[in-house]
Amino acid sequence: MKRLGRAFFQRDAATLAHDLIGTVLVHRSSGREYRARIVEAEAYVGPKDLACHTSRGRTERTEVMFGPAGHAYVYLIYGMYDMFNIVAGTMGSGQAVLIRAAEPLDGWTVDLSGPGKLTRAFQITRKMNGLDLTGERLFLRHDPLCRPRIRKAKRIGVEYAGRWKDRLLRFYDAGSTAVTHRPDR
Repeated sequence: MKRLGRAFFQRDAATLAHDLIGTVLVHRSSGREYRARIVEAEAYVGPKDLACHTSRGRTERTEVMFGPAGHAYVYLIYGMYDMFNIVAGTMGSGQAVLIRAAEPLDGWTVDLSGPGKLTRAFQITRKMNGLDLTGERLFLRHDPLCRPRIRKAKRIGVEYAGRWKDRLLRFYDAGSTAVTHRPDR
């Protein structure tokens, strides 16, 4: 499986979110390698998107989103869950993709059906905010044999975002049981 390079991430968040479905997330930690296939992701398309953190401007928290694509944006939500995002687009565009769910591989038995469960199991923390995802520790691979049935839906938990709450910016594999909210069932 080919490792994804910087150019893969240098696309708008909606395109990247779609194309991340079926890729394999890899985390090397404590002499072990954890792998899972991404099955659900949400696009946050920059400052004009009222659900995107960058809609409130540049802050210390969001600065990584304005940086180079292919870096981790990890933040805390509800005071208890770290959320793992991948910076997308061009420098200064303020876009990212939230990884919502994955299916564990290699006999790893863990529930990755939700962004908080995923970060906990993968040991992704806010200390990894800004981490280059083209490095050796946390990275993604393309699986040419994977053929997900990709569907689009509304994002979850963005009711506050005005007209942006109804945008179809969540992408998921309709064949996966790990998807968190299934509008097709």
